[in-house]
Amino acid sequence: MKEGGDIGAVRMILAKARSKLKTAQIDFDNARYDDSVSRSYYAVYHAISAVLLSKGLHFSSHGQTIGAFSREFVKTKTFPAAFTKMIEKLYNERQTGDYDFESHIDEDVAEGDLNYAKDILKTCEEYLAKAYRVTIDYWEKEV
Repeated sequence: MKEGGDIGAVRMILAKARSKLKTAQIDFDNARYDDSVSRSYYAVYHAISAVLLSKGLHFSSHGQTIGAFSREFVKTKTFPAAFTKMIEKLYNERQTGDYDFESHIDEDVAEGDLNYAKDILKTCEEYLAKAYRVTIDYWEKEV
């Protein structure tokens, strides 16, 4: 990937984000709420990774990725301040859904997380469309 965020790489990452979001919806529709929350988080993780890549930034850990997104895009008011709390909530609930064998995610939590993921992904795609001067449907074309 070249410095400044190769548009092809950004597009592939967004394709992965959309795929995770589709799986989150399928899991939700089938009452697999732990898995839905996990996939919602990963949709967001990939979306914010694509945004970071647009500035030539890439990180190896989830914590670094979330922190960098907050620092580079939320604190600069490029993205809404609420996104930081939404992403942290998604991350924490993904941890619960994937690793906490004594707890389970309920329908209301999963639905809220799915809606957060849809909102964040849409906002990221809109931002990237402006940044790369493409139409929003560019991200939906086959990779």
